Amino acid sequence: MAVGLGPLPTLHPVPGFELGIASAGIKRPGRKDVVIMRCAEGSRVAGVTTTNAFCAAPVLVTRERMHGPVRYLLTNTGNANAGTGPQGLADARHTCAALAAITGSDETAVLPFSTGVIGEPLPVQKIESALQAALDDLSPDHWAEAATGIMTTDTLPKGASRQFQHDGVTVTVTGISKGAGMIRPNMATMLGYIATDAKVAGSVLQDLVRDAANKSFNRITIDGDTSTNDCCMLIATGQAALPEITEAAGELFGKLKQAVLEVFMEVAQAIVRDGEGATKFVTVQVNGGGNHQECLDVAYAVAHSPLIKTALFASDPNWGRILAAVGYAGVRDLDVSKIDVFLGEVCIASQGGRSPSYTEEQGAAVMAREEITIRIELGRGDCSETIWTTDLSHEYVKINAEYRT
Repeated sequence: MAVGLGPLPTLHPVPGFELGIASAGIKRPGRKDVVIMRCAEGSRVAGVTTTNAFCAAPVLVTRERMHGPVRYLLTNTGNANAGTGPQGLADARHTCAALAAITGSDETAVLPFSTGVIGEPLPVQKIESALQAALDDLSPDHWAEAATGIMTTDTLPKGASRQFQHDGVTVTVTGISKGAGMIRPNMATMLGYIATDAKVAGSVLQDLVRDAANKSFNRITIDGDTSTNDCCMLIATGQAALPEITEAAGELFGKLKQAVLEVFMEVAQAIVRDGEGATKFVTVQVNGGGNHQECLDVAYAVAHSPLIKTALFASDPNWGRILAAVGYAGVRDLDVSKIDVFLGEVCIASQGGRSPSYTEEQGAAVMAREEITIRIELGRGDCSETIWTTDLSHEYVKINAEYRT
């Protein structure tokens, strides 16, 4: 039921980055559920991870290792290795050690990632049995296959790619993501991997991934649940024949930042478009806030309201639910007489009540669309924020009710 999400676009290979896929049969026999990514020696890796205090074992290991030399990223689906205690941590390290032994790498140069059911022991032997096959499959052209390999309840693979020229050299940025439910990343079950062949200093890369995630993955929500396993990684292989970017300034950095932001935004919004049971892609835009946080508070109050989300599913312009959500968002000294609320181009509420120009037919016409914008003008200042969400359908309940069966 993906909204406006079609086949994958062209995903350009990134020099110095390879991907391989294999089947371990973690949840279903024959399912491609193990993905290995190999970075060229000397690559820089940065990332942001979940803020959930009950974070998964692989997240803890990745946090320890990602700022050192990294050669491999190992992902399994079908099992989150979360809520598994000390054994889960040992299992995550064990799979990394197994891959390191096969490749002759340092164990700390392997980053683990898992996604799937929480609370079940990681099937270490199954994963280890698939490692060689995934290594044999490594290719710079396997982005699309890897995008499928990291899926869980996703209905379609998700990816994006950009290229730009600088001093006659082509620089590539390509990324994939997975996620459809338990989505409110709140990062500093969603995974994102974006790679570039630019050469970037570690501190610059970390600032770039944090900024890009805040403007993309941290502005999406499907159900308000922050996963135990969220990770978003940005890899710079340094294979492009250009000088190293050592500061967040200059023409080359500006071009790279724009390309990275576009890829992040596309793969993040693809998660919303493929939200479990989603029939609507909804933009919630809040303008005129006194600060950015109150804009976000209002936006998330609207995006997380079950009453609004079910009205969206029903294409019902029940605008009173939007006003109620704005009112309980917790904004101090909110003057409702200054607030205007729009569905698409239609003003539904103004000066604390129904807009004199509004008709039910206008609202119904907007709500019948697959892509809807809810715009709220607070009239308090100059700050704005935008997030993206979905409706709440019968199918969402069915998918999550049957997730473990």
